[in-house]
Amino acid sequence: MNIILFDGKSHAELRPFTFFRPAACIRCGIFTIAEKWEHRMGEKPSFLVETYLATKYPKLIEPENLLVNGALIPDDLMFEEIFKLKTGQALVSGGTLLAVAIGKEIPENFEVDFNTLFDCCDFEANTLILSHIWDIFRLNGEALEIDFRNITKGRKSAQIPDGCIAKGNVFVEEGAKLGHSILNADGGFIYIGKDSEVMDGSLVRGSLALCEQSVLKLGAKIYGSTTIGPHSKVGGEVNNSVLFGYSNKAHDGFLGNSVLGEWCNIGADSNNSNLKNNYEEVKVWSYSQRSFVKTGLQFCGLFMGDHSKCGINTMFNTGTVVGVSSNIFGSGFPRNFITSFAWGGALGMTEYRLDKAAETARLVMQRRNIPFEGIESDIFTHVYNFTRQYNE
Repeated sequence: MNIILFDGKSHAELRPFTFFRPAACIRCGIFTIAEKWEHRMGEKPSFLVETYLATKYPKLIEPENLLVNGALIPDDLMFEEIFKLKTGQALVSGGTLLAVAIGKEIPENFEVDFNTLFDCCDFEANTLILSHIWDIFRLNGEALEIDFRNITKGRKSAQIPDGCIAKGNVFVEEGAKLGHSILNADGGFIYIGKDSEVMDGSLVRGSLALCEQSVLKLGAKIYGSTTIGPHSKVGGEVNNSVLFGYSNKAHDGFLGNSVLGEWCNIGADSNNSNLKNNYEEVKVWSYSQRSFVKTGLQFCGLFMGDHSKCGINTMFNTGTVVGVSSNIFGSGFPRNFITSFAWGGALGMTEYRLDKAAETARLVMQRRNIPFEGIESDIFTHVYNFTRQYNE
């Protein structure tokens, strides 16, 4: 059947990371969720998304379709159960719709009214689904293992040079460069993507996914489970964090239990706290609840939306959420919720004008030969207007 990945309620729950993309384009493990489906099916899925994203992420309707929750991280058993569905049947777990087989017509409010619209089957095995932004790093280890086994099955790793000490489940793609470094995957998995580079002195304890054309800088210290998306540079100390891609944390400083969107930059010697001084449960700003909510986690760090950046020596409190296209700098700890298109730090924030923010985004993306015109610009403008409500 034709695969359509739907956003539904996950779109609001996963902001700021869904301001510029569907939930299915969040990276968790080696791949984004959409890429996991593409790898399995051999073709790209289509999307059912918010109207302003529909031009960039179109939907394709066939006579027979599978609507699949875009926040769902599929494993082999999940694929098997979804593909068993016949038209009118739905797969659910804990009151959440995972997938439904339909004809050419998509019922209105299908995600809310699935119990009355479809013949529901309960999925009783473990379900990996991104219900909150902290699930991105919390589930990253399991997602990385699933992806590692799928992408390496029946394949042989490129040769690891003598100067690199590698132990355990280490797989290196062709074109990757490994300097005098230590890759210890005894307790997990290490995937080194095509044309990526691990510079001298890097210390890695898996699990790690270093994706295509990304770089671990000299002396980087990486703890699992961490994903560094394509075209990114990382240095310093990183623990259990996910960088979607095209983002840099190229210098010393600590990043732990954190998530960075695309086109982010962390200034030299910047750090985030991932543990409160009193060891209490961390609360995090929720866009859907418009308040701080409990995470159930003791370790929880920084969440930074696309196109946001911070200056040198920036300090982030435990569980800080930064919206999209914001610039944070200066001494002291800024507040633990920073709105989108904001400029400043602990001493106060002002609005980052749309024209200035768009010009910066255009220059940054041009460095990677990715245009910022047309669809990208329209989405950027829509998000700017939408997020102004959080400045109140």
